[in-house]
Amino acid sequence: MRELSLHILDIAENGITAGANCIHISVDEARSRNVLTLKIQDNGRGMPADKLEKLKDPFVTSRTTRRVGLGLPLLAAAAERCEGNIDVKTTPGIGTDVRATFAYNHIDRAPIGDMASTITTLILGNPNVDFVYTHIIDGNEFILDTRELKEGPADLSLSDPMVIYHLTQRIRESLSQLATNQS
Repeated sequence: MRELSLHILDIAENGITAGANCIHISVDEARSRNVLTLKIQDNGRGMPADKLEKLKDPFVTSRTTRRVGLGLPLLAAAAERCEGNIDVKTTPGIGTDVRATFAYNHIDRAPIGDMASTITTLILGNPNVDFVYTHIIDGNEFILDTRELKEGPADLSLSDPMVIYHLTQRIRESLSQLATNQS
């Protein structure tokens, strides 16, 4: 995949397919330590132990709609290509935690991509799922929690295209501000 945000989208969608109703997505750009960490945590049904053992095999999937499962193997390959790794912890009935690390300045690391569009696509396409998105750049953080947004004004609908447009703009502006306000 050309952008890490697309890996995040894929892994989050896997959690939704697994029955998750809350997904935590974290991007931590520790530039001063040369580490980029992506975390996607869900409260879905978890993965079977045999699937976890074959994490890097693209021809192993728990889905019945296709015979390959490229999401985790591609993310693992992307991380390893950039002096990083992937760690997946899953508990049946509890959920799955995926953590991928990358050398931040590695020449082969894909760009993070359009996180604003990724997050708002997930929100718009999954109205019954809550998302907590945290983005950290050298200790400065932005947090978006759809549970808080849903508690807001009654006329604020996360399925309204104008609300999603403004939310996308807010995320972009916040990330731009994080990138320029380094401590």
